[in-house]
Amino acid sequence: MTTILPQLRQVFLPALGDQSVMVTYILSFLPLSDQKEASLVSRAWYCAAQIALREMPALRREETGGLVDPSVLRQLKLEQASVQYNIPVSSASLPAIKSLGLRGITCISLTNLDGSPASLQVLRSVTHHLGPHLQSLCLGGGSPTEASFVALILGCPALRILDLSGCNSLFTSGMLLAQPETAQQVQQALSGLRELSLASLRDLADLSFNRLSSCAPCLERLSLAYCHLTFQLGPAWGTIGPQDSSPSQLSFRNLLRFLKERAGRLHALDLSGTGLPPEALRALGQVAGLQLQELSLHSCRDLSTEAVAALCHQQPGLTSLDLSGCSELADGAVLAVSRGLRHLRRLSLRKLQRLTDAGCSALGGLCELQSLDLAECCLVRGRELAQSLGSVCAAPPPLASLSLAYCSSLKVLQFPQLRQLSLSLLPALTDKALVAVAKGCPSLERLALSHCSLLSDQGWAQAASSWPRLQHLNLSSCSQLTEQLSVSGAAHDK
Repeated sequence: MTTILPQLRQVFLPALGDQSVMVTYILSFLPLSDQKEASLVSRAWYCAAQIALREMPALRREETGGLVDPSVLRQLKLEQASVQYNIPVSSASLPAIKSLGLRGITCISLTNLDGSPASLQVLRSVTHHLGPHLQSLCLGGGSPTEASFVALILGCPALRILDLSGCNSLFTSGMLLAQPETAQQVQQALSGLRELSLASLRDLADLSFNRLSSCAPCLERLSLAYCHLTFQLGPAWGTIGPQDSSPSQLSFRNLLRFLKERAGRLHALDLSGTGLPPEALRALGQVAGLQLQELSLHSCRDLSTEAVAALCHQQPGLTSLDLSGCSELADGAVLAVSRGLRHLRRLSLRKLQRLTDAGCSALGGLCELQSLDLAECCLVRGRELAQSLGSVCAAPPPLASLSLAYCSSLKVLQFPQLRQLSLSLLPALTDKALVAVAKGCPSLERLALSHCSLLSDQGWAQAASSWPRLQHLNLSSCSQLTEQLSVSGAAHDK
């Protein structure tokens, strides 16, 4: 979108008074994220973008003679609701907050939050204008005071998603929600919370985790990524009660107790970067009644193939698994995944530098696989991958997204149904290879080719003719491509 905004400005801004209907119509065809960006160009464009959002179903209805697929409208509403508005914490944001409130915006992120008077003013404005209908709130990396946080939460009774990643100021004292009256009020406000992110909290301890999690009885998704979990090996794991919780450490045995209590409801867990050992993964997988659908173990470098195999046996209902950066894993782990997780849809094996083509050949057993990330798997050449997942497979899975960034040994790529592909950081990718990719993957809608320094204007022009559906393109740092070709190609795709 950023590559075509200058051209659109030149065409429409001089005569916007006469062309406002045309601008609204054109913006209605853009993805919501691009409409959001376009609304920042000028006040007139902002108004046009808002009209486009309101009239999009009507425009479609007019074009189709009144026949509009209800599923399309439902998807549109979901997309509109999922657009997150980033609000800088300053007095200059107050008018925007009021405007967002009038539009019924439900998803926001507050940046640069601290204990300053300006932050308190912004929080009061958010509570007043957005709070009653706010469903998703991100305070990631901010430093709110405990009192201002509680006041904000009490003013947002409809929250479904809460992101407190990196908000260490809330947990430094260990006294957050220590007062029973306050905890009871917060529990009422968070009664509908479904997703909670507590990632990257260095001061999070058992007591504060228990207090906060007890205020969210309907929690379905939890992230403790990059928190400092302590592991005390032995048969006593998970046998403690709340009264034994540590006021200074976040222990795995306390987490196990929580998982046992919430096993019937929790279905997504992120423990990336926690140093999870193999024994802990086995203990997690065998929690009675726990039926995880999504599990992220990114950068848990001590995990073994045996532990992954046990997990696949214990949690066969997983549909999303992230093993990126688990450096001890190799082909055997992929084989265990393909045998045990038949309903897997999303798999990330990024930075598994011991993974070879032999392991990729096992991926053909994942008949429902839609998204695969093999970026920085430097030993993957692609032939077995294409044979197991591509067009030569008798019943290929519905693979829509594939990342092979920095797979320096890549040779073969043929996925006719693929819609999203990343080949970034492949300095050896030539024009000839790109044309071959275009012929093997003609259905692409999103393509990343950043830092592919051998690509030329001529090679790109030949490849682009095979991608009639291409909508999103990243050609950054492709040093031999001229700016004119990059911009015109992106505008043509749009």
